[in-house]
Amino acid sequence: MKRKLLFGERMLLGDGTEPFNAVIPFRLRGTFTIEHIEHALSQLQGKHPWLRALISHDQNNVPWFEVADQPLPIPIRIVPRKGDDDWQEESRMEWQTLFNYGEQPLLRFIWIKGEEVSDMLFSFHHCLCDGGSAMTFLYEFLQIMDHPSAEIGVENPILGIQDVVPSDILTNRRQKLKAKIIGRVAATAIKCIPVGKKAVERQNDYLIHWKLDKTMSKELISYCKSMEVTVNTFLSAAVLRAFRKVKGEAAFNKVSCPVDIRRFAPQIKDDHIFAFGLMIVVSANQKMNFSENLRLMQETVERKTSKLNPYITMMVMESAHDALKNFTKLLKHGKSSNDCMFSNLGRIQIPHEYKNFSLETIFSPSVIGPLGNTTTMVTSTFRGEMDFSFMGSEGYLPYSQALAIRDEVIQTIKQQLDHIAVL
Repeated sequence: MKRKLLFGERMLLGDGTEPFNAVIPFRLRGTFTIEHIEHALSQLQGKHPWLRALISHDQNNVPWFEVADQPLPIPIRIVPRKGDDDWQEESRMEWQTLFNYGEQPLLRFIWIKGEEVSDMLFSFHHCLCDGGSAMTFLYEFLQIMDHPSAEIGVENPILGIQDVVPSDILTNRRQKLKAKIIGRVAATAIKCIPVGKKAVERQNDYLIHWKLDKTMSKELISYCKSMEVTVNTFLSAAVLRAFRKVKGEAAFNKVSCPVDIRRFAPQIKDDHIFAFGLMIVVSANQKMNFSENLRLMQETVERKTSKLNPYITMMVMESAHDALKNFTKLLKHGKSSNDCMFSNLGRIQIPHEYKNFSLETIFSPSVIGPLGNTTTMVTSTFRGEMDFSFMGSEGYLPYSQALAIRDEVIQTIKQQLDHIAVL
């Protein structure tokens, strides 16, 4: 089984010399054996073909996912657990560790082994899948760890654009022409945009982590419902406000927010290993107060989201493979125009109580790569607690400013909840 990488996957893959890795850490209370872990990972590979895949290049240097005849096991690295923050150090290490994708799978497993508590990490190349897909195989992994004979089914994998875009759109002459024209115009425009000769010196990468307790998390969700805005919009507004307070006029007042393509393309199932995403950019009206701004931003988010068209977007991108080099150069060398990327995975619906162990927490995923500004904030909610991972690099956002931005986000949440409590 094999398929060509789509445009977005090729962009994330790069030339293989720079890592673009995502990490999902989680904490289990219980005792485990290496045999149980090996079996669970093997079962995951049995269900998902692309977890068995290597990447090869054809005579035109085009990369392909290719499932080996005799699949190689997912590599496991074991380190002794010394403290509660070991997973952060291991996450940073995984960001920097290249995948030898011609010889090993695009997924690794790290076991931070303790006597009663273990932290475990899935580390994967971002071209393999997104956070949603990764949460699915985390859920399946835990099922098998608890019941080795658990049935998790078999994925019917996406083999190309034809498995995502309905045939009546993909073969429509008007839609094909539209996608080709947009692709050509975009490719020409990208060539004309001036970029620097050197990429920004990234310097040291960092990870800042925090949680909101159950009470504050619950109050925030209730507040958002009362304001008729999503938690995503509220947190985007809080992030924009924090950047403005810390960076002043140097802030861009722009946050890019990924939108799950599965909302628009039902062909992509929850258990598909797939990396394609959609994006909107959110800004704040700095002349309004926070609560007024929330409603305006929510209207903007809904309007922009309603205009997203995954099918045409994919067709445009697939018509522009020859522009990939210029597009990548623009991302690496062009000036940053966004403060950060903000991603909210929402409530993670994975059980925490199992027969043989308990899942104490899932830390929000972290991701870092070479395509421009690395500043990224990811949040998720598990067992009623909102969890935040804030990644960045000194060359884009100094660590001291990132800490101040974290404090401002927390302060904004507290201020809004205190305000409504007084009312």
